[in-house]
Amino acid sequence: MKLLLLLGLVALGHGLVSRVPLRKGKSLRQSLREHGLLEEYLKQHPFDPAAKYFRSRIAAELLENYLDNEYFGTISIGTPAQEFTVVFDTGSSNLWVPSVYCSSPACSNHNRFNPAESSTFISTNESLYIAYGTGSMSGVLGYDTVTVANIEVINQMFGLAETEPGAFFYYTPFDGILGLAFPSIASSGATPVFDNMMMQNLVAEDLFSVYLSKDERSGSFVLFGAIDPLYTINGITWIPLSAETYWQIRMDSVSIGGKGIACAFGCQAIVDTGTSLLAVPNRALSAILSVLGANSNGEISCSAAGRLPSIIFHINGKAFPVPPSAYVMESNGYCTVGFQGMDVPTESGELWILGDVFIREYYVIFNRATNMVGLSRLP
Repeated sequence: MKLLLLLGLVALGHGLVSRVPLRKGKSLRQSLREHGLLEEYLKQHPFDPAAKYFRSRIAAELLENYLDNEYFGTISIGTPAQEFTVVFDTGSSNLWVPSVYCSSPACSNHNRFNPAESSTFISTNESLYIAYGTGSMSGVLGYDTVTVANIEVINQMFGLAETEPGAFFYYTPFDGILGLAFPSIASSGATPVFDNMMMQNLVAEDLFSVYLSKDERSGSFVLFGAIDPLYTINGITWIPLSAETYWQIRMDSVSIGGKGIACAFGCQAIVDTGTSLLAVPNRALSAILSVLGANSNGEISCSAAGRLPSIIFHINGKAFPVPPSAYVMESNGYCTVGFQGMDVPTESGELWILGDVFIREYYVIFNRATNMVGLSRLP
C-alpha cells in the first residue's frame, strides 16, 4: 500500500497532470440575502433544479441552478491571458464568459473577455442563446486558447456573452461556467474543454477528479489527468454510467436507519458539481423530511441536528452514507437540511441529483476512458 501511494505521488509530480485549486466563497444566495434581494429574486426566478437536465430545443443553462454554489476556480482565455472565475460544472458541457460587448448591469462588475486584445482569438458568425426563465443570455461563439492551470487548450470554442438577464446576476460570485459533461449535451456542437484536452493529448489519463473541502477548509481542487492517492486510502468503488450525457449512474435504493425510504425499485442519479444540494423527487423529499422531523421548508431544530441518522445511498451494491454533519446546514442560528424537491421521471426511473452535499463526503473520479464514476470515502 505504501509503495502504491509513493508511486502515485511520483506520478503526480510528473507528466500531464494539472491541479486547479478551488476556493470556497460566498454563494449568490448569501449575497442576495445580505442585500435584501433574495425574496424578490426567488419570486421572479422560480427555482426548478430539473430544468438544467431537461432542456427545450434552444440551449437552457439556468443560472438559478448556481444559486448556492460556493466553489470556484480560475482559468484564462486568450493571448496574453485574460483571467476568469468559473464554476467547474459536471452537469453541463459548454464554456462561456462575459464579453466586452456586454453592457448589461450584470456584466459591469465581472471580468469580460476582450477579443481585440487576444492575438489567438478566432471569431465566428455563430450566435449563442441561453434561456434563463425570466430573461436570457445571448452572445457569439469564438475560438481561442483556454488555459486551465498549466494546460493550454488551443482552438477551444466558447461563448462570449453579450447580454445577461436581470440586475440580480450582478451579485454572482463567478464570471462564467466551464462544463465538464459529455459532448452529446453541448450547445451549438461545441467540443467541451476536457474533450479537447483528451484529443490534444494534454492529460496523462482520460479522467479528472474532484475534492471539495468541508466547512471553511481550503484545499478543494479539480485534478485533470490523474487520481491523487492521498484521497483514495479507503479504496475506490467504480460505478458504470447509465447514460453518456451527464455523469449519470443507476442507484439501487435510499435508506434511513436501515429502512428503505425511496428509490425502492432503482432510480437514476447524476453526480453534479454544479448543484450544491441533493435534489430529490418530491414524493421522496416529503418522506425524508418526515423521518428527519423537518418542516415542509426543510427547517429543523439545530439542537436536534447531531442526533439525526445518516442517509444511505445504495449504489452498485455498496452503501454510501451521508451523515447529518453533511446535510444539515446552519446559517444565522437557523438550520435546514440540504435537500430540494423536483420531479423528473426518466425512461430508467426517477432522477436524483447528487450535488455538493454528497460530493463533499467522497473523492469523486470522472473517468472518460471507462465511462465510470469512482467514489472513495474521505477520512
